[in-house]
Amino acid sequence: MPRMALVLALVFLTGCAHEMGGGAGRPSAGASRPTRVVLPNGVVLIAQEHRASDVVALQLWMRVGGRDETADELGLSHYLEHMLFKGTPTRPPGSIDALIEGLGGTSNAFTSHDYTHFDVVLPAQHMRTGVELLADIAVNASFDQNELDAERKVVFEEMRLTEDNPDRFMVRRLYEVAYMPHPYGRPILGTPELIGALTRARLAAYYKKFYVPRDMVLVVVGAVKPADVQEAALATFGRLASPPPPRPPNPSAPPLAGGRRDDVRRSEQQAYLGLGWRTAATNEADVYAVDLLTYILGDSSSSRLNQRLREQDRLVFSIEAAYGAWEKAGLTTVLARLDAANLDRAEATILDVIRRVKAEGVTEAERQRAIITAESNYAFDIETAEGLAKTYGQAETTWTLDDELAYLSRLRQITAAQIQAVARKYFADDNYARVRFLPGPSR
Repeated sequence: MPRMALVLALVFLTGCAHEMGGGAGRPSAGASRPTRVVLPNGVVLIAQEHRASDVVALQLWMRVGGRDETADELGLSHYLEHMLFKGTPTRPPGSIDALIEGLGGTSNAFTSHDYTHFDVVLPAQHMRTGVELLADIAVNASFDQNELDAERKVVFEEMRLTEDNPDRFMVRRLYEVAYMPHPYGRPILGTPELIGALTRARLAAYYKKFYVPRDMVLVVVGAVKPADVQEAALATFGRLASPPPPRPPNPSAPPLAGGRRDDVRRSEQQAYLGLGWRTAATNEADVYAVDLLTYILGDSSSSRLNQRLREQDRLVFSIEAAYGAWEKAGLTTVLARLDAANLDRAEATILDVIRRVKAEGVTEAERQRAIITAESNYAFDIETAEGLAKTYGQAETTWTLDDELAYLSRLRQITAAQIQAVARKYFADDNYARVRFLPGPSR
């Protein structure tokens, strides 16, 4: 997945931790190429031996997220993320966390528009136990009423924290403005009204509808043999009931026609500015050029936006660009913190920086620097077994594993002319979403 997409994903994912974003893709030293197998019932298994340490990362990725929810199902993908580690008929509440902790492991989970993710990291000798556990929670979650009610309070607190954090709330609001009425514009956490009225029966029905083998990806990376992993997966995931006929594909997001603008009054003393342009989805060839363009625009202190707005014109306290490359439509964003008096001038200057790229292109030095940064970010992402597994699982659920393994080689082939071309293609002068947070009492 494009590295700049991972930057935005870290802001936009919602998750909870239970311990307490090949070929030319450059897997880490000593790692073999991952093995990908589709089990007879449709479960995708990706396994790789990685002996940097004596642990194994086991991850269940579900091809279901916020985009799959109807208007009266908002927040259910995220709620399932909270509930699956809470118990099954053979594992009472609290026993799963106790098992993982007792084995010296950790667990985590998070939700996005395109997928829901559950992971366990264990000492490698407990790989089979981890596979059995993930297969159990994938189809047998019991949804204990007391646990469901307790998690409702946790989700309400997440909603409050999101609204209180101007950076996170800016990303959420910008997505709403840029994508509505597509599901990418809806809040992943749901709404207080829907979550407050959520029943066990409704959550169980959503679970039964989407948690089926055809939508499951099991990724296992660590100090294990892929053949042993496949044997364990066949004995557990392979025995799950075969899937019904494939569901119809999710619709693509409609174009962002014309400008969309939104001003929000908030209690912070400084202002916030967010601009968003609809760009390439993960299955489009432009993702590589858009990724590099985003690095050049706003990845570091040497980027064009930082140099112009922060260093030269002193219009902002901070500014950055990010690329959310989702399966149905991408969004490139520019986010800035600044004095309210500078809002209009800062917006105009951002547009001027982009116009210059469209008119004059980028330099070879900028292209090379962006590639080096992407390479460095990639190396960091795949440094551990857990990082490798996340990279593979996200690729399998939002584009393809082969695309992931070829990511860096394709990125290196992008020319300065191609970067200029995507700037011209996607960054029309007035075809963007804008959200401003203004100091002052809400209206």
